[in-house]
Amino acid sequence: MALTTDQLVDDGPVIPVILLDRATDAVPLARALLAGGVRVLEITLRTAAALEAIGLVREQCPEAIVGAGTVRSPAELAAAHAAGAQFIVSPGLTAAVSRAAAEAGLPLLPGAVTASEIMQAMDLGHRLLKFFPASAVGGPAALRALASPFADVNFCPTGGIDPANAADYLGLPNVRCVGGSWLTPRKLIDAGAWDQITALARASRGLCQT
Repeated sequence: MALTTDQLVDDGPVIPVILLDRATDAVPLARALLAGGVRVLEITLRTAAALEAIGLVREQCPEAIVGAGTVRSPAELAAAHAAGAQFIVSPGLTAAVSRAAAEAGLPLLPGAVTASEIMQAMDLGHRLLKFFPASAVGGPAALRALASPFADVNFCPTGGIDPANAADYLGLPNVRCVGGSWLTPRKLIDAGAWDQITALARASRGLCQT
């Protein structure tokens, strides 16, 4: 059965947004997150190590579901797919990226924040959207306001979300999960503090989720 965006966001309340400078950190990091009960992992294409990291996790951590984030073009999507990405996250949405994801058979979580962007995403068949950068564009209040005119659209907000405010988002009826980098801080990755990352992952599983 093909993976769907619904399966991604329903697996847990937090999808970690992962930035890796060294591909060699990918597998121990993935194992640390898995040990904490988090298996949907978004590795962002913001570093040269990202594609190799995706491939290593896919090869050595089969229980993980690993995707590529910050995908902005069909070319980047194709590279992520070739590396082994099982889903795609984009900060925005174009028809070309939507079409490329469909042709590749990859679930796509595209970004949209304004009413017009949401309507354009709906026209392309998307009802589950990334809301980025969440805190900078109004946070929970903005999502609450969008719930009425877009009752059939759900969101995964990311950007400025941490343990202190995650529950404010997760308590909204149109929020299915949140994305956050606090599960995988660079200082803990650099230190190889995998037990601490496991603890952060385990704590995230206890956040409220509607």
